[in-house]
Amino acid sequence: MRIEAAELRILELPLKFRFETSFGVQTKRTILLLRLFGEGLEGLGEGVMERLPLYREETVEGARYLLEEVFLPRLLGQDLPNPEALAEALRPFRGNPMAKAVVEMAFYDLFAKGLGKPLWQVLGGVRTRVEVGVSLGIQPTVEDTLRAVEKHLQEGYRRIKLKIKPGWDYEVLKAVRQAFPEATLTADANSAYRMADLPRLERLDELGLDYIEQPLGYDDLLDHARLQARLKTPICLDESLTSAEKARKAIELRAGLVFNLKPARLGGHGESLKVHALAEAAGIPLWMGGMLEAGVGRAHNLHLATLRGFTKPGDVSSASRYWEEDIVEEALEAEEGLMPVPEGPGIGVTLKLPFVERVTLWRRYVSAS
Repeated sequence: MRIEAAELRILELPLKFRFETSFGVQTKRTILLLRLFGEGLEGLGEGVMERLPLYREETVEGARYLLEEVFLPRLLGQDLPNPEALAEALRPFRGNPMAKAVVEMAFYDLFAKGLGKPLWQVLGGVRTRVEVGVSLGIQPTVEDTLRAVEKHLQEGYRRIKLKIKPGWDYEVLKAVRQAFPEATLTADANSAYRMADLPRLERLDELGLDYIEQPLGYDDLLDHARLQARLKTPICLDESLTSAEKARKAIELRAGLVFNLKPARLGGHGESLKVHALAEAAGIPLWMGGMLEAGVGRAHNLHLATLRGFTKPGDVSSASRYWEEDIVEEALEAEEGLMPVPEGPGIGVTLKLPFVERVTLWRRYVSAS
């Protein structure tokens, strides 16, 4: 597959709600969108990095520079037989998995379209619908939280994840557990705690949580292993898993008994497949995480979540929860907690170009010489 041209855009989409986590409040998403062109086909990739390095180190502007000035010039005009060849071309550049994921995932879409197959088949998926839950940000009050949980359970979502932080944890989770004793409930701390908070975290054991997600440092494994040895509730790792090598070490340390797998955090689908194989061999259940993706990123996540190792409900909930209007034509909507995987070659979605134009802040088109 020869990459003949590329279009890079920065978009801005307003969220339908205020989304609060332990590291701040979001009311909009700034999205890096890549279109790769080759052999009459188009591949799509979406960045999940933020304007500021709050989740991980990467930023929109840093990724834009790498893509525009480094990665794309290295790839344009190249005839790449498969996604592994693209990954090898980018191997000299250290780190920056989110930036690499934008181009790698766009190429996977292009590659699958060249084969005339849906991406889930190329990746080795085993299902055409994905079990999903929801991630609920920190609400103004406990009563608001209970109303939000009830609403989403009535809509059929199969897991409720609540964002927590010191001072907003035990009491709100206890209230939700008492109101909804049968709900599959999890908590996500986004690295808000330290080992000194052990007594606070140990209290959560009594609430029957399915797991506690990333309670400690965003790049930590050792303290998570120490904490897991003290807790009955499984720890789920998120921010700490940036490569298959980190996943291997996490397994050896028993730093977490559940993995949140986000392909954009790992550098794309190729590295995700390696983590999937490691987790399956170790008996670590996986679920598909979310980064408030628009339609392109959501579609990629759905295709990957069809793999056998994804045994817990993920964060790939209905697009209409987040956006008044999405950037793709296809409606990505869950029914009774199940999200259909888009049909057709590649990721199965097409850009809603007039709308994309309206929300574009910056655009650059480059072609092979």
